Amino acid sequence: MPVERKRRRTDVTTVEIVGGVVKRELYLTDHDPGWAEAYAEHEHRIRAALGPAAVQVEHIGSTSVPGLAAKPIIDVLITVADITAEEDYLDQLVAAGYDLRVREPGHRLVRTPALDAHIHVMEAGDPLAEDYLLFRDRLRTDAGDRELYVRTKRALLEQEWADMNAYADAKTEVVTAIKDRARAAGHAG
Repeated sequence: MPVERKRRRTDVTTVEIVGGVVKRELYLTDHDPGWAEAYAEHEHRIRAALGPAAVQVEHIGSTSVPGLAAKPIIDVLITVADITAEEDYLDQLVAAGYDLRVREPGHRLVRTPALDAHIHVMEAGDPLAEDYLLFRDRLRTDAGDRELYVRTKRALLEQEWADMNAYADAKTEVVTAIKDRARAAGHAG
């Protein structure tokens, strides 16, 4: 059953990419145990900036999965009570040193100026936020899916991509299959 949301205003209806599409070099590196420490530093900075407005702060993405090769970019998920109430979180994240990159329905993305961390802001209870955690947890616990995912990423990186979004979109079929297996196995989500 869908979650009833009490929002202060209507959410944005378009995708705004601040600074436009930027082509970046995409590559994987072996898992670095230092990624957990880098995440912890971001979590501390985020919690200090947002206080109770941060309902949840989680390390997501490939850097959150021990043993998984990844692009060396720390992905963090923050959930907030109301995505439309940007006054509760956006200026505070910018003041904490993050730059606004994407504003789209149900999602805001800020990142570090060094481009080594992406901070995803979503609403608590959003099924897409829950999917991030479902996927992460499946990769942490299932060696077969972890290997499938890294093989897929390596194969895709042999191709040329206009930007990181195109590369991410190309992984959708495999990501969906992994999440489906996680749900079938009884994981949350």
